[in-house]
Amino acid sequence: MSRRGGADPRLWPIVLCLVAALILSSLPLPGWAAPFRPSWVLLTLIYWTMHVPRRFGLGAAWLSGLALDTLKGALLGQHALAFTIVAFFTLKFRLRVRVFPIWQQSMAVLALVALCEFLLYWVDGMAGRAVSLTDRWGPMLASALIWPLVALLFGRVQRRL
Repeated sequence: MSRRGGADPRLWPIVLCLVAALILSSLPLPGWAAPFRPSWVLLTLIYWTMHVPRRFGLGAAWLSGLALDTLKGALLGQHALAFTIVAFFTLKFRLRVRVFPIWQQSMAVLALVALCEFLLYWVDGMAGRAVSLTDRWGPMLASALIWPLVALLFGRVQRRL
């Protein structure tokens, strides 16, 4: 029996997680904590690309990157490019990373966020925008440290689906 119109109801919790990540990325933080803001959208992208690749893949990475570019006022396409490349590598190695213990998954997430930050640094350099070193290292470390909580929370959401 075919369904008529409308989106897949199992997709809405994933979209809501992405919207929540965009909101967390735009909330103001105190000056000392701002450089250590986790890459919420990227962590959401990595988790859902790893666990639901047929519904959340390269296209979703591109769109979420464009949404973050628009939200932050960054160079249009900067995050979209970086997120799409990270999503590609997540899709490529997802079966291996999923079976790792959580601390090894955190190290894999650290490598993926480092790749994203390098790509953002490269685009910023090409555009002539200077970014301090703590603005690059802080999100990598914070994202790797927060990954176990993100995986636990999204795992509960996924089980409800």
